[in-house]
Amino acid sequence: MACCSTTLSGTTGVHTLIQDFFEWLGHALGTLIRFIVEALSGFFGFFADIGRSFLDGMASALGTDVGLLSIVAMVCGLLLLYAAVRAGMRKAFVRMVIYGLLGLWLLSLIVS
Repeated sequence: MACCSTTLSGTTGVHTLIQDFFEWLGHALGTLIRFIVEALSGFFGFFADIGRSFLDGMASALGTDVGLLSIVAMVCGLLLLYAAVRAGMRKAFVRMVIYGLLGLWLLSLIVS
């Protein structure tokens, strides 16, 4: 046992160096990950603010509130108007009138 205890006590310096290296490595990687997460958070927060400002401006111009249902109704109404234009280009005038009236009716519901 005496030989084993001297061998183990001689490796404590190496063990401490390895432990210190991995502690430093973990700290460096943690700092890098934190920097990346904070940068991406600011980046996506910037775009979220831009989108929110766009929706607020559009809602105030239309005279409606910013809600998921209003936005979905507006997108559907615009898609119906687009379908009406495409039907008109294909000379399907009955379909053009139907899509156009549906699109205008849906858009008129959300505009106050």
